[in-house]
Amino acid sequence: MPHYTANDGCDLYYSESGAGLPVIALAGLTRNGADFDHVAPHLPVRLIRPDYRGRGQSAWADPSTYSIPQEAADILSLMDHLGLEKAAILGTSRGGLIAMVLAAVSKERLIGVALNDIGPEIADKGIDVIKNYIGHNPDEKTYAEAAATRAKISTDFEGVPMDRWLAEVKARYSATPDGLVIRYDPKLRDAVLAAAEQPALDLWPLYDEFSDLPLALIRGANSNLLTVETADEMARRRPDLIRADVPGRGHVPFLDEPEARAALDKWLEKMQ
Repeated sequence: MPHYTANDGCDLYYSESGAGLPVIALAGLTRNGADFDHVAPHLPVRLIRPDYRGRGQSAWADPSTYSIPQEAADILSLMDHLGLEKAAILGTSRGGLIAMVLAAVSKERLIGVALNDIGPEIADKGIDVIKNYIGHNPDEKTYAEAAATRAKISTDFEGVPMDRWLAEVKARYSATPDGLVIRYDPKLRDAVLAAAEQPALDLWPLYDEFSDLPLALIRGANSNLLTVETADEMARRRPDLIRADVPGRGHVPFLDEPEARAALDKWLEKMQ
């Protein structure tokens, strides 16, 4: 399995498929490269999917290193490992915040950025949801039970078939004789809660660093994390922003919805 070493010696995993334009797909906070399973068949690119430290198949580390700046540094280490001078970033949630840091510290290494349901301002409602679930194993004992629960509580998603929810829970949890367990270091909770206690940073200057880069924004129309007002301001600052508001989706769209795919296609065209 492909691995690389971070600047502090942490052993990190990534997967790679396809050919052509290098696109590094950065997952959500507690998730892994499987975040992009649904859209991968529709992306005619060299798709690189890293697991962050402490998540998926990457090694666990000191929880103090579970930070966006360190994770951005890890992506630069991955690019060096692969011999990539430049790459595009497709960032879901946490991945989009990492993309903002990359634009601030190493913009010359970016070809373009697509953000999936994330912006410079994060709604309190979405943060509260994260605080509630992070670091805990599900009560359900089987994938089928977890999928049924996911379908029931995901009221901001519409028309999602049960097999999709089953794929989602299989990506998030491992099955053990004692039940389902999360696919990440539970101490990630400590790092996230500690970060939440710090004064909120103004991320708009980081967003503005995307200037001159092909930029797309995909937002779940029912998102509890990225408000319409924030998305509108993102578009005002970037009149050329490729934007899609995906109906019947909360945080986050699966990215294989027609609206999301159309936006990604336009984004990719700009980088050819």
